[in-house]
Amino acid sequence: MLITEYSALSEGGKNWSRAFSEAIRALRAQGGGVLTVPPGVYETGPIQLYSGVTLDVQSGAEIRFLQDLGAYPLVDIEFEGIPGKGYMPCLYARDARNIAVTGFGTLNGQGSYWWQLFKGKQLEYPRPYLVCFDSCADVTLENVTLTQSPCWTVHPLRCENMVIRGIRIKNPADSPNTDGIDPNGCRNVRITDCTIDVGDDCIAVKSGTEDTVDPSPSENIIIANCHFLHGHGGVVLGSEMSGGIRNVLVTSCVFVETDRGIRLKTRRGRGGEVAGIQLDNLIMEKVMCPFVFNMYYFCGKGGRLPEIQDKRPRPADDTTPSLRDVRISNVTARRCGACAGFFYGLPERPVEGVTLRNVLVEMDETAEAACPAMMNDCPSMKGRGFYLRNARRVDLSGVTVLGVQGPLTDADDSVRTDD
Repeated sequence: MLITEYSALSEGGKNWSRAFSEAIRALRAQGGGVLTVPPGVYETGPIQLYSGVTLDVQSGAEIRFLQDLGAYPLVDIEFEGIPGKGYMPCLYARDARNIAVTGFGTLNGQGSYWWQLFKGKQLEYPRPYLVCFDSCADVTLENVTLTQSPCWTVHPLRCENMVIRGIRIKNPADSPNTDGIDPNGCRNVRITDCTIDVGDDCIAVKSGTEDTVDPSPSENIIIANCHFLHGHGGVVLGSEMSGGIRNVLVTSCVFVETDRGIRLKTRRGRGGEVAGIQLDNLIMEKVMCPFVFNMYYFCGKGGRLPEIQDKRPRPADDTTPSLRDVRISNVTARRCGACAGFFYGLPERPVEGVTLRNVLVEMDETAEAACPAMMNDCPSMKGRGFYLRNARRVDLSGVTVLGVQGPLTDADDSVRTDD
């Protein structure tokens, strides 16, 4: 079915909202099918997909989502792990199975409208995601270009069996919270052959916060053959991780000018365990710090409270996060700035069991000093080695650092590498 068959409902080509709605309604009535968007520009409000429906956006086609607050109804949704109302995502599906978005066309969120409202504090509810699949299964997203997202670009929430392949994401460097791909509480996800250039984290694997009702783990995730350009972090775990994150493989990826390469961020009160992480065959160029594990992350609600940022030991319980069992191998990182690695655990729950093999880090003497982690009292660094606080069984025997200023390892008395 061609969307142009419904052009009579497009208000002379100015607003295709009714056309998309009626076309998808017709496909649902016949049990599913493919809605093809041929070359051209289509301005529309949010599009909702249902089980069995494929949206095929052909090369030369551009779907532009309207810059009109009134076009986006409120829906029940989570934002940064907090359930509540939010503006309907531009492309949305909920409780659907066997759905797909394909083709070499473009989804344009025209996000500048939303960024201005956000910066001016004129929004009562969270901005829409560009693409959100909520509680869906057997989902494919491939080959499309996604740009100018109002907020996070692709947000799978509590999804299972998902393939994201060959997509291109481009958001301006100064656009707020425009993460690339953020799977939250998802199982069995493959993200491959993607190019991501955004104003925040490129990929951030999440699993809810202490405010999430019954947070689900994110597990069995493969990230392979991707390019990460700019952004605050290339591949990130957290900061929402209350449901736990486990069995994640990141392999054969290139990171260029991402502030950090691999980044874990969490804090007290979140709980959850990150375990079974393998990072292999990675190339990084001009990153501030290749590896940052920060268990004092201060962004978001309550992150700067004294009990969260306290560097003294506190009683450990179910709300204390955990990071263990990380294997890093075959990594080359050149022209790095602040330090080769920054591992800062909690005194009551240290980072534990990190092994690095065949890792080469080359520092850039012309880089500016910077703070690797978003936490209180984070020291500004330039050309340092591995900065370790509250860490156990960290094996750096397979690491070479060139151009380091000072010792290879800066560790306090809490760090142990032999137990």
